[in-house]
Amino acid sequence: MKTINEARIVCEGCNIQAEKSIIYKNGYKLRAWNCPNCDENWVHPTDLEEYNKFKAMSNKTYSVKLRLVGNSYAVSIPREIIDFQENLLSEIDEMIKMSLESPEKLSLFFTKKEDLLNQKRRIPKQ
Repeated sequence: MKTINEARIVCEGCNIQAEKSIIYKNGYKLRAWNCPNCDENWVHPTDLEEYNKFKAMSNKTYSVKLRLVGNSYAVSIPREIIDFQENLLSEIDEMIKMSLESPEKLSLFFTKKEDLLNQKRRIPKQ
């Protein structure tokens, strides 16, 4: 059985075969097909569903608790976010980076260890 990725998609208006492409949207990589004539795009349904889940979650504000653990403070991450990032807990090499962006904004970045190494190896722009 063929998957949608192996299917031949033809533009209704131009009757020309669409080409596979990638669309980047808010840090998401969406598989798509693009008509070279009229520039219409069709996004892979699975990727679109995942992106829509992300958009719904990103518009939501979570209330979390700050707890004192030893000499440090801990913040709980809501289960909904962990479930969305299925591979978050499964990969031991996953690293969490935190930065204080302003007095009111603390950011957490979930990054793989290899990505951190690549960032350190980059030569700063002059």
